[in-house]
Amino acid sequence: MKFKSIELRNIDAGYCDRVVAGGVSLDAQPGEIIALIGPNGSGKSTLLKTITGQIKCLGGEIRICGEELGSMKESEVARRISLVTTARIKPQLMTCREVAGMGRYPYTGRLGLLTPEDERIVEEALVLTDSLDVAGCDFEKISDGQRQRVMIARAICQDTDIIALDEPTSFLDLRCKLSVLRILRMLAREKNKTIIMSLHELDLVKAVADRIVCLDSEGNSVVGVPGDIFYGDFIQNCFGLDAKEFDPETGHLNIIF
Repeated sequence: MKFKSIELRNIDAGYCDRVVAGGVSLDAQPGEIIALIGPNGSGKSTLLKTITGQIKCLGGEIRICGEELGSMKESEVARRISLVTTARIKPQLMTCREVAGMGRYPYTGRLGLLTPEDERIVEEALVLTDSLDVAGCDFEKISDGQRQRVMIARAICQDTDIIALDEPTSFLDLRCKLSVLRILRMLAREKNKTIIMSLHELDLVKAVADRIVCLDSEGNSVVGVPGDIFYGDFIQNCFGLDAKEFDPETGHLNIIF
């Protein structure tokens, strides 16, 4: 029996008792890339925050690496899941190396001092994300693409089984998008991490995802492999598109005048 890094059983995710994404079930294995897709407001970010323990689950059961999420301490969750969000963090006068090193917080003492082993892990993460050249730079003075790679380096430093990312390709040009996705694929394939992320670019989803969780504006969910999701008029119906506005073969949008 394969080890499951994420187990969702009929999850209801939302705020203030209002369900945004309902009835989501999923088993995710180490080495898998799971993409969350759906129109704005369908609950992608809400579901990610629920899975990572940022907000309370409204119904169902979440198990992380075999443990029930609700029974885990915050420190235990931090050693299992790292989260990369679209929020623009603004560390005061911190270098990129120091920002990446923040990922070691679940393992350091109260003072947050890094040991030589911690420093080695930070160095390796910067190399893996091609960020070593900006390691000494002020985090606030580098490009969006460089920032995103440093944030992924911070997640790698956290040394978790699962990396969750909320729209990791937002604000990035095409070259940077591909660079970030290559890093995530490497982490899944070579480091056996489970990657779960929300994405808006359907062509990128089709290219990188092993499985897809599709959420619609009515709070419904469907889980499937790309061949199932990108078939017929499923995507058009989910996003409320005209049949000619999306090509499921290529994942490209067509502008109809």
